[in-house]
Amino acid sequence: VQLQASGGGTVQAGGSLRLSCAASGGTFENYAMGWFRQAPGKEREIVASISRRGGSTHHSDPVRGRFTISRDNSKATMYLQMNSLKPEDTAVYHCAATNLKLGFPKTAGEYQYWGQGTLVTVSS
Repeated sequence: VQLQASGGGTVQAGGSLRLSCAASGGTFENYAMGWFRQAPGKEREIVASISRRGGSTHHSDPVRGRFTISRDNSKATMYLQMNSLKPEDTAVYHCAATNLKLGFPKTAGEYQYWGQGTLVTVSS
C-alpha cells in the first residue's frame, strides 16, 4: 500500500490543522493505521493509532484531548484533527499502515508502510 500525507503547514499556537493520509494500492480496511511525528533532534513518537474499522483508537498522552484520529474506509483515507496546537507539536508527521497487527499498534516497529511526512510548524 502507498500512503500520501497532506495538510501540514504553519499555524499560530492555539490554532487547528487537519492532516489527511490517502492510501492506494491495497484494501484500506485491512490495515490498522497510525500517525507518528518526529521533531528535530528527537526520536519518532506515536501520536495516535486506529483499528481497521475505526472502532478503537489510541492517543498519546501529549495530544489526548486535543487531537482526534479517524478514518473513512470508503475514501481510503485517515485523518488527524489537531486542535489547540502548541509549539511543542512542531514536527514532521508521518502516517503508517500495517496489515500484520490487529487493534491499534502503538510502536513504529509494528508498521510496515510509511508515508513521506508532512511538516507542521506551530509558532508561539
